[in-house]
Amino acid sequence: MHCKIAIDGPAGSGKTTVAKLIAQYLGMDYLDTGAMYRIIGLFLHQLGLSPKDNSLEKYLEDAKIDYKDGHFYLNGRLVGDEIRTPEVGMYASDFASHADVRNFLTRMQKEICKDRSIVAEGRDIGTVVMPDANVKIFLVASPEVRAKRRYDELRDKGIDVTYEELLEQIIERDKNDSTRDIAPLSKADDAIEIDTSKLNVQQVVDKIIEVVKERCML
Repeated sequence: MHCKIAIDGPAGSGKTTVAKLIAQYLGMDYLDTGAMYRIIGLFLHQLGLSPKDNSLEKYLEDAKIDYKDGHFYLNGRLVGDEIRTPEVGMYASDFASHADVRNFLTRMQKEICKDRSIVAEGRDIGTVVMPDANVKIFLVASPEVRAKRRYDELRDKGIDVTYEELLEQIIERDKNDSTRDIAPLSKADDAIEIDTSKLNVQQVVDKIIEVVKERCML
């Protein structure tokens, strides 16, 4: 039996770190769907396109995303930390509201997740990409905590940012992600909500592993 684990939540809630550790612990594949939106957001922005453009379908045909051994490749080139800047995060959020982008990436994500045990994280995994997931987790944390985490992460990578601008961007992204018409950020009815504000990474991982062992009978 395949075990599918969906981890959703807003920017900076700890999804990526937690999902990677769970996948590693359980020996499962891992998928960061947010990275896919960042890749496409940057790709379309560099073409001079806007989320307000009526049709993006023909441009998306030129974006070939490959997923191999946990890494993404865009048109044959390995994608690195260039997609992890706050600016690219806003491109991702803006273009995620466009139906062509949403449909393009959702189809791809469903195909990647099909017929395998996988830990997938994003904003609509439990509601759209894997509604049949065995385990659905929705991580939350205060905007201030999330901004501080993102600030520390980016500073560690040598990216010059301020806490204030990150907090402002996170609040704006929350608004964009939760109010868009197509697949808005929302907790699945059968998802377990975990507030990570006062928990360390290992505590969050342990909580989720307990649920996985029960529901996937590992």
